[in-house]
Amino acid sequence: MSQLSVDAVDKQSGSTLTLGGAGTTVQPHASATVSGFGKVLQVVQTYKTDTSSTTSTSFTDVSGFSANITPASTSNKILVLVTIGGQGNGGLSQMYFRLDRNGSVVGVGDAAGSRKQISGASIYSTDNNTMGSTAFNYLDSPSTTSSLTYKIQFSADAGTVYVNRSNTDTDLTSRGRGTSSITLMEIEA
Repeated sequence: MSQLSVDAVDKQSGSTLTLGGAGTTVQPHASATVSGFGKVLQVVQTYKTDTSSTTSTSFTDVSGFSANITPASTSNKILVLVTIGGQGNGGLSQMYFRLDRNGSVVGVGDAAGSRKQISGASIYSTDNNTMGSTAFNYLDSPSTTSSLTYKIQFSADAGTVYVNRSNTDTDLTSRGRGTSSITLMEIEA
């Protein structure tokens, strides 16, 4: 078995460094320090267990549903993972969500006429007791080392929409209350 020993390996701009091949495992020496892009530097999470509602057809903040993070470098990225549940008025209203970073909307679909630019939407149901959930993620490149606040905003297309509960919210063991979360991960670039 051959062995290659070097003091350092540097990836040059525009080149590719490939180690190993199919079925080969490449491991650093026990005394080596492994670092570089792709490393998760910090994780922040807000876990929402209470309920919120709105009748607004314009986007408004979901109360208590934001998370703050301060990147260590302007080249690092923030991976935003969101899971949110709830319901609109059965057969009447769809609930829309979007991601806001420090007052700027990010991670939404392209503009197209009067359609809402959203990050996600609740599952539409005609049953007022059926709660749905949606998840979305966004890899942000904020290019800053200043504090960032990511928050979830929601709107209705009609009637009232609810986070973490169904429309009727009937007090029965066959009904439920849910949770929602926003997780931020700083990824080293």
